[in-house]
Amino acid sequence: MRQVKIHTGTLLAAGLIAGLAGCGSSDDGGSGAGPSGAGRPAAAAEPQQSGRQRAEIATVRGGRIAVHKQKGDGAVWKTLSSPNAMGATRVFLVEAKDGDWLKVLLPVRPNGSTGWVKASDVGLSSTSRRVEIDPKAFTFTVFDGDKVLRTGKVATGEGGTPTPAGRFYFTELVEPPNPNGGYGAYAFGLSGFSPTLKTFAGGPGQLAVHGTNKASALGGKASHGCVRVSNDDITWMAKNLAIGTPVVVKA
Repeated sequence: MRQVKIHTGTLLAAGLIAGLAGCGSSDDGGSGAGPSGAGRPAAAAEPQQSGRQRAEIATVRGGRIAVHKQKGDGAVWKTLSSPNAMGATRVFLVEAKDGDWLKVLLPVRPNGSTGWVKASDVGLSSTSRRVEIDPKAFTFTVFDGDKVLRTGKVATGEGGTPTPAGRFYFTELVEPPNPNGGYGAYAFGLSGFSPTLKTFAGGPGQLAVHGTNKASALGGKASHGCVRVSNDDITWMAKNLAIGTPVVVKA
């Protein structure tokens, strides 16, 4: 699957990456400077493959989108902007279709929140790839349908800042200014948030999957809720996984 990289330029506010929950404990050596951002669009639709059903990704067409609690409801529940706060085009993971309406997984609290958007307000694409994270085994696995593409070690949340279980998706791809810092070479923002940190380093406590400059911590609990992987693994993910790719964190 060929990926096309979109550079979104300087992020809208300095230090936004530091607001990702668990993406920079005091001993990580991460920089608080505003990083340059890199977004990757949803993968183009491909022929149907055997195995697990493909995930559909909705990409917002305009500068904002109205979200409704119920399909066909005239009252707007939320209005979300695009690009998002990290400078990436807003995407959703589609959970269901009903006529001219789509039920989508939302990148808002509480985790697992869904809403309905008009199909005409988004462009649809799909991917057969997904990431599964096993916090008990401290491993990740990337699948393409039923085929395993890559596996590796992870570090998860420690103490009172656990990595929550649930179904999420990648919302943006950020390239930190220092690849040898605490965030590693890349950081994928997730649609979920820390269950215990309402704010973190000036941000909303958003979760992420990112690299690390302390590979020795992989295989254990070491973060404020984010999932850390090796720089080799996050670089591979950045080249091979689209924004909108489903991420399942097992209970």
